[in-house]
Amino acid sequence: MLLGILISSALAADCRAAEFLVGVPLSLSGGLARVGSEMERGIATAAADFNQSQSRHRIRLLVQDDESAPAKAVAAVERLASQGVVAIVGGYSSNIVAPASDSANRLGLVYLTSGALSQGLSRRGLSNFFRINDNNGYARAVSRFLAEVGVASVSILYSNRDASQELAQLLLRHNQARGIRRNLMHGFEPGVQDFKPLLNKVRLRDKPDIIVMIAYENDYIGMLRAARVLKPEVKAMLGVWGLATSKMAADFPELVNNVLGAALLSYPPSFKTEAGRRFYASYHARYRNAPDYMSEMAYVQGQVLFEAIARAADKGSLKRPGGLAAELRNTRRDTLIGPLSFDANGDNPHFTQYIGQHQDGGRVVLVSPAAQATGKLNYPAVPWQIKGKDQ
Repeated sequence: MLLGILISSALAADCRAAEFLVGVPLSLSGGLARVGSEMERGIATAAADFNQSQSRHRIRLLVQDDESAPAKAVAAVERLASQGVVAIVGGYSSNIVAPASDSANRLGLVYLTSGALSQGLSRRGLSNFFRINDNNGYARAVSRFLAEVGVASVSILYSNRDASQELAQLLLRHNQARGIRRNLMHGFEPGVQDFKPLLNKVRLRDKPDIIVMIAYENDYIGMLRAARVLKPEVKAMLGVWGLATSKMAADFPELVNNVLGAALLSYPPSFKTEAGRRFYASYHARYRNAPDYMSEMAYVQGQVLFEAIARAADKGSLKRPGGLAAELRNTRRDTLIGPLSFDANGDNPHFTQYIGQHQDGGRVVLVSPAAQATGKLNYPAVPWQIKGKDQ
């Protein structure tokens, strides 16, 4: 009898929960699928944790594959809007997020992302566009690291896409401000298949201390393969977004060992807070493996959006024009990636990155800044050398 009462009460509580549909357009196939899949896991974990944390509101995710294509991303947003979503969360790559968020804004939907970094995205005057990170946080982290190891010269190789071009220029300015005067800039067109001519030019003419790569997954793989053949005499290879991840270590161990990259999370993960340990436990219970920094940031963006939806629903403002956007701008909280709030443009002014390094055994060790380090930096160290010998 008591069991029946408890089950009935649980069912009644579940029935009282207001369900909100949230659209999740992500690159689950195509060239960005590795990152998109990890972001989906982070957002799904955030939704599960939110739903388990209270009984008044329930988030249901509608996931759409944009196939790593801008036009498909716009179509995904429009399809999700027709299905009645209250907001959009997801997107990766500025050239995909830009048109997709334009579409969401026209449809009156909030669009929140952790995957689009171009500064210009938040200067379009879109009242419904928000993101938790931007290029400046990456430029600060990379430049800080270069200064810490005392480089005199750096070759900056960047894709001629808007976000990567912008980050290259931001890094140049940060480096110059820190006294790193010899910055050798090399842009390349998207879709390059053979990076040996570019890497050979850097090897013979630039002769830098470090090569910085500002690009995307396929570009990193191509550049590291070319470097493995040509063996430039550099002290380190450093990528930016999407490189210092466990999936890259698992899929390309011979290419990435000793390579550096922006990362907020070590692998295996090491969390210093109870909130971080709860995230790890929840993620691991769902997927039977450990999260990386891409899933961590996706978790945070989902977390703050779902909380804002609940607050707006409680206030009766969720269905009003601008109601959810106003509630997001009221966000002031500590998160797994640090303090988070949104300014008038929808940016999080507190965001900064750390630097991680792929090391033996598939590990990603945080090495900068010192306060966040989880291990010792291997330097000088490149992936084509083991204990001083070329592979």
